[in-house]
Amino acid sequence: MSEIRFSYLTWDQVITLDQVLDGVIPIHGRGNFPTLEVKPKDIIRVVKDQLIQQGIIVKDTRLNGSTASYILASHNGISYKDLDVIFGVELPCDQEFQVVKDAVLGCLLDFLPKGVKKEKITPKTMKEAYVQKMVKVCNKHDRWSLISLSNNTGKNVELKFVNSLRRQFEFSVDSFQIILDPMLDFYSDKNAKLTQESCPTVVAESMYGDFQEAMTHLKYKLISTRKPEEIRGGGLLKYSNLLVRDFKPACETEIKTLERYMCSRFFIDFPDVGEQQKKIESYLRNHFIGEEKSKYDYLMTLRGVVNESTVCLMGHERRQTLNMITLMALKVLGEQNILPNTDNVTCFYQPAPYFAAEGGYPTYYLTSGPPPIFFQPYHPLHFHVPNGMV
Repeated sequence: MSEIRFSYLTWDQVITLDQVLDGVIPIHGRGNFPTLEVKPKDIIRVVKDQLIQQGIIVKDTRLNGSTASYILASHNGISYKDLDVIFGVELPCDQEFQVVKDAVLGCLLDFLPKGVKKEKITPKTMKEAYVQKMVKVCNKHDRWSLISLSNNTGKNVELKFVNSLRRQFEFSVDSFQIILDPMLDFYSDKNAKLTQESCPTVVAESMYGDFQEAMTHLKYKLISTRKPEEIRGGGLLKYSNLLVRDFKPACETEIKTLERYMCSRFFIDFPDVGEQQKKIESYLRNHFIGEEKSKYDYLMTLRGVVNESTVCLMGHERRQTLNMITLMALKVLGEQNILPNTDNVTCFYQPAPYFAAEGGYPTYYLTSGPPPIFFQPYHPLHFHVPNGMV
């Protein structure tokens, strides 16, 4: 494997990694179940040990995605939400998937507060109480499972168990993985104190392929990827999120081509407008917790990309998608009691159906400046009716 993919963490980066791993993350229980106070280093170690005890081969453990990016460039204003941990494991058949699931749910019992009677709590109960979602993927190229533990503030603990995964990143800035095993070995010594002299050697890898190039993109907030058509959803939703967060394309001449690939793959994976809406709503829920005011900007940015770069849809399908995103943006404004700037508003005045049936009335457009916002309500029309006429 090429050395260009790897880099050692500096002392400052190891300190940041230690702070993340040693910080407490609450896992919120549903109903009357108590909140679990979990340190990442503890749950990663307990799950790893339990998997090995159950006969699962664990090759390594890694911190992935935005958390790894934060550790490598926290001084650059990079933030993270989910704690995304990858366990490199061997899952030759379905039985191993079940063993992994039972091991994780069993480990959660260890984090219940003292005084809770654990004897009658089943794995199914723990799943219903603390698991936000579970995913299992088995096909020719990918063999992995995901268990996401609930957090009401959006900082979910995501445990991914990967036998094989063809595509492990969307963009260069989220392509980093930090190998955690040296830190876990260090933590196993209860008397060890992290100093510059005792610091373990920690390695990070960029799945993008060129570590220094990816770090340059992260430092200067540049957007770059390869073959977005390989990404489920094309990376379209993530790309729009990066744009809203002031990332800029690394190559302006290439980005329009990449946008077309992103849009095409998104509409292949989500061909129905209802599926598209559910996917976008799910993305907003998971990535904009506490950022309600950014949702509108995100949706209008997404609309702009779809409008400019979609080449794979029929005209009416494209209009359906654009209208759906527009209505979602208007709903966001309504929830925030915010009225948009009327300089960028397009108004559609449409008569009620019983007037339209008698010949209809023209539609009036008031437009000024991109990008437009579209209102499509029915407005009552008032007519003077002479006495005696109904």
